[in-house]
Amino acid sequence: MRLKISIVALLFCSVVFGQKSSDNLSFKGCFEALSNDNILRTEGWHNWGASIIKGDDGLYHLFYSRWKDVHSAWLTFSEIAHAVSDSPSGPWEYKETVLKGRGKGHWDAVTAHNPKIKCFDGKYYLYYISTNLGEMDYTDQDLIDTHGKTLKTSSVRKVLRENQRTGVAVSSSINGPWKRLDHPIIEPSGPITTLTVNPAIDKGADGKYYLIVKGDKPNETRFIRNQAIAVSETPVGPFIMQENPVIDYLDTEDMSLWFDKSRDRFYGIFHAHKYIGLITSKDGFKWQEARHAKVHEKLIPKKDGTFIKPDRMERPFVYLEDGSSRTLCMAVKKGHVSYIVFVPVKK
Repeated sequence: MRLKISIVALLFCSVVFGQKSSDNLSFKGCFEALSNDNILRTEGWHNWGASIIKGDDGLYHLFYSRWKDVHSAWLTFSEIAHAVSDSPSGPWEYKETVLKGRGKGHWDAVTAHNPKIKCFDGKYYLYYISTNLGEMDYTDQDLIDTHGKTLKTSSVRKVLRENQRTGVAVSSSINGPWKRLDHPIIEPSGPITTLTVNPAIDKGADGKYYLIVKGDKPNETRFIRNQAIAVSETPVGPFIMQENPVIDYLDTEDMSLWFDKSRDRFYGIFHAHKYIGLITSKDGFKWQEARHAKVHEKLIPKKDGTFIKPDRMERPFVYLEDGSSRTLCMAVKKGHVSYIVFVPVKK
C-alpha cells in the first residue's frame, strides 16, 4: 500500500514539475543596448504602439500609431501607419498610412489606434481600436477642444472614451487593400465594463483564437482596468467572453500575446506603469505570473553609455521569428515627445 502511495506521489510530482518546467522563458541578460537605428522618432509626429510581421517579400513590416504634434491627440486624430525595414530592429522607412477614423456613421468614426498585425491561414488581420460620438453632431474643432480636458470637464471626451471598441481590417496582402468589418468584434461584459481596447490575439494549439482586451474593472470606484480573455473559432469572431479575468490584481495595460509552441503555452507581455511584466497560461483560460515575470525595468541602455529614462514606457510587443524572440518593441514618452524603441534580443 505504501509503495502504491509513493508511486502515485512520485507521478504527481513529475507531472507538476513537468508543467512548471515548461514555463522557463526568461529575458534576463538577453537585451542589447540601443543604437539610433533602433529608435523610430519622427519630426512633427508622435509615434506609438508597434506591431511587426515578416512579409513574403523578405522585409519586415511595421504597423504603428501616429498622430501630429500640433492640435491633435491619440483619442481623436491617431492613424495607423505602415513602415518597412530589412531588420526587425530597424531602421524603419515610412511607407503609407493604412487606417484613419472613417467619419460619422461608423463605429470607427474617430481615430485608429493601437494596431496588432497577424497572419492566419494566408490572410492578414489588422486589429485596432477606434471610437465614435454616436448621433452627436461635431466638428474637428470640437475634437481639438477635448485636448487637455478631463472626463469630468469634457462631455465629448467622456463619450469618446466610453465608445472605444476593438475591430479588425482584413487583407489578402500585407500591402492591402484593407477591408474593415462594419462592427466591433467584442463588447464589454464579464470581467470588464465600459470599453474593449488594446487587443492581443493568437491562435492556440486547439485551432481556436484567443483574444485579450482591456476594460474597466467592474464595481470599482478607482481608475483600475482589467484584462479579459475571449475565444472564437475564427479570427474575426464571434468572440465569447470568458468569466475569469486574465489580470485583475493590479492595474495593467497594453497586452501582447503569443502561443509558444516549443513550451506548449501562451505568454502575455504587458506594462504595469513601473515595469514590463510577463504572464502565462497552459490553456488560454487560466493565467498566472510567469516564473520570470519581470521583463524590463523603466530604464533603457544605449550603446553610447547613456540611458533613456522614460516618463512612460508602454505598448510592449515581442517579435518572434521561427519561435525565437528577436525584438522587444516599446513605446516611450519623454517630455513632450513620443517614439518607439526596438530593443534587439540576443540570439
